[in-house]
Amino acid sequence: ALQGVETANFEFPLLTKTGARVEVLLNASSRRDVEGRVVGMVGIGQDITARIAQEQEYIRLIDTANAPIFGVDTEGKVTVWNRCAADVTGYTADDTMGHHLVSEFITEDFRASVQEVLDRALQGVETANFEFPLITKNGARVQVLLNATSRRDAEGRVTGM
Repeated sequence: ALQGVETANFEFPLLTKTGARVEVLLNASSRRDVEGRVVGMVGIGQDITARIAQEQEYIRLIDTANAPIFGVDTEGKVTVWNRCAADVTGYTADDTMGHHLVSEFITEDFRASVQEVLDRALQGVETANFEFPLITKNGARVQVLLNATSRRDAEGRVTGM
């Protein structure tokens, strides 16, 4: 900000006087004089420690659930693959992340119908108890039951399923 460039949503740790660690979200803007020269900056910081703790708990809950949970982005690429999904299919999260769910992990005879369910979820239409086979790493078919719901960002925009 002191060089004339605004900073938005910069996260960093801050140690308090007592030594406690606080996670801070900073937004900084340049302060200029009447001639447009940078004479300082205005910064607004927000303590996001609790939010980060909630996000980490959410990740742990998904990862340790006793049901396969997977998520995709708006392009159908895997963004979430929990331990149970890995146990059921033999594919680790590293094997699946960024790969297209339907074209790479769904049996050919179900690709069109699964893609339709995902497309509807990405339009905000939920589907419950849709049964289809996933392809395991060793080539076997395993039946799973899908509940497809939209995932949204803070502004309510669909970011995936």
